[in-house]
Amino acid sequence: MHEYVIEGGFPIQGTITASGNKNAALPCIAACLLTAEPVILHNIPEIQDTNVMLQILEALGAKVEKISKHNWKIHCEKVSKKELPRDLTKKVRGSIVFAGPLLARNGKCEMMPPGGDVIGRRRVDTHFLALKELGANIVVNGHFQLSANKLVGADIFLDEASVTATENAVMAASLAEGETIIQNAASEPHVQDLCNMINKMGGQISGIGSNILRIQGVKQLHGCEFTIGPDTIEIGSFIGMAAATRGKITIKGIRPQEMRPLKNSFAKLGISWRLDGDELTVPNTQELKVNNDLGNAIPKIDDMPWPGFPADLTSIMTVVATQVEGTVLIFEKMFESRMFFVDKLISMGAKITLCDPHRAVVSGPSMLHGDHLVSPDIRAGMAMVIAAMCAHGESRISNVYQIERGYEDLVGRLQELGAHIRTVEVE
Repeated sequence: MHEYVIEGGFPIQGTITASGNKNAALPCIAACLLTAEPVILHNIPEIQDTNVMLQILEALGAKVEKISKHNWKIHCEKVSKKELPRDLTKKVRGSIVFAGPLLARNGKCEMMPPGGDVIGRRRVDTHFLALKELGANIVVNGHFQLSANKLVGADIFLDEASVTATENAVMAASLAEGETIIQNAASEPHVQDLCNMINKMGGQISGIGSNILRIQGVKQLHGCEFTIGPDTIEIGSFIGMAAATRGKITIKGIRPQEMRPLKNSFAKLGISWRLDGDELTVPNTQELKVNNDLGNAIPKIDDMPWPGFPADLTSIMTVVATQVEGTVLIFEKMFESRMFFVDKLISMGAKITLCDPHRAVVSGPSMLHGDHLVSPDIRAGMAMVIAAMCAHGESRISNVYQIERGYEDLVGRLQELGAHIRTVEVE
C-alpha cells in the first residue's frame, strides 16, 4: 500500500493530454461479449477499474491482449461461462454492465452485487426492470440470477435516467428480437460512445445523444475497431485544480461540445478557459470570484442528468469554491453520502456548512492547512488532492487506491505539471 504526500502552495503549469473516458471504457469492454469476433479498443485508460474489467473478461473465457499502451484486442470467441467472478465483481461498480451482454450472449448471468464507491445507496432496480421488459427472469437471493430463453424488443420507460441501466438495456436489446424503444434514457458522452461502438459492430441504434433510443435488434454483431473519447470528469478535475492553485494548464484531446455543460457552472466561480480546436487552456489570470445571481442572490451549482452538470464533479467544485471569493451553494442530488467528505475540508480550515446530506454552503476564500486525509471515493479523493495542493504545509492522503481507480498515473502527471507530490509505502 502507498499514500500520497503533498506539499501545497505550488501552482500547476504545463500541458497534458486527456485520458480516455473511464465511464465509456467500462461498458465498451463489456460490449465485446456481444460478438464472437475480435474487437480492438483504443484509448483505454490505464487505471484500476479498467484493469479489473479486463480481468473479468479473461475469467469468462475471453482472450485479452494488450497491443500497446491504451490499446487492447479482445476476442470473446469462446465465452461459455455465465457467472462473474465474485472477488473481481466486488472491486468495481462498473461490473454491473456485464449483465446485459452476458444475458444476450449466453442466456444467463449470475453475479454478486457490484462494488465501487461508497457514496450512498446505489440502486440497481432500474437495470433489472429494463432487462425484465426484454424477457429476462430475475432472482435476487444474496446475489443476482438472470436468465432468458429469448430476448424480445420492448417499449421501455426507465424509472430514472440511469447511465449504466441504459447501457445494460442497450446492449441486451442490440441482440433482441425486434425493436426496442428506451425512453428517459441517459445521454452522457460515455453512453453515446457505447452506442456508436455497437453501431460499428453492425448494430442499429438511433437517437444517440437524446433521451429516446431506438434499437433494432440484429441476429449477430461483428468485430470492430473503436476509439474511446476523452474523460470529461478528468478534464473538469484538472480545470478545477489549475484554477484553485492559480496555475495555467493546457489540456489536449478534448471534445469542445462536451465542455458546454461545464462552462456555466465554472463561470459561477469566476473560472473560464480558452478553446483552440481540441485544446483547452485555463489561464492563470482567473478572477476567482463568485458571480451572484440576479438580485445579488447566492448562486447554486447543482448536478443533473446530461446535458446538465455532471454529478461526479460536485466534489471537485466544492473544494474549488473554498478558494473563491464569495458564497455558493453546492447541491448534489444523486447520492446521500457523497458530501460527507467535507468534514475533512473543514478540518483543513474551509468555511463550509453542510446543510444536509445533499447540500453544502461554501464561503471563501479560505486558507487551508495540511492534514492527514483518507480518500472515501474516486472524486472526493481527487478533491482532497486539490485541497492539499492549495494548503499551507504538508498533507498525507491514504486509501489512494480509490483515486487510482479513476485517474491514470496521477502522481507522475502532476509531477510533470510542477506539483510537489510523491508516494510513500506504508504497512
